[in-house]
Amino acid sequence: MKQNVELARKLRKNSTPQERTMWNMLRNHQFYGLEFKRQYPIGDYIVDFICREKKLVVEIDGGQHNEDLNIRADSVRTQYLNNKGYKVIRFWNSDIDNNIESVYKELMRECGIE
Repeated sequence: MKQNVELARKLRKNSTPQERTMWNMLRNHQFYGLEFKRQYPIGDYIVDFICREKKLVVEIDGGQHNEDLNIRADSVRTQYLNNKGYKVIRFWNSDIDNNIESVYKELMRECGIE
């Protein structure tokens, strides 16, 4: 577990541009007063973003997540998180880069804000 905490710290320091964009939208309770954490360890996994209050995990995926091996790994990961009571939503890097308004609206829907 300690190893995951250290890895999470490292991942926070080396965020992708898309993760930084998303974090700028979510941090400091600025998304409708909800508290989001980034690079948060859950069991053997580290999720990109989590809102514990809404039991929502947000993952930002690059092209490598479109490869068969990673699709299967993501499916196992999602099932694990679902079994822990979390809903997992995924956005592609290109969604963050090219359609952040749509990402924002989808996140609102998933959080029950509308």
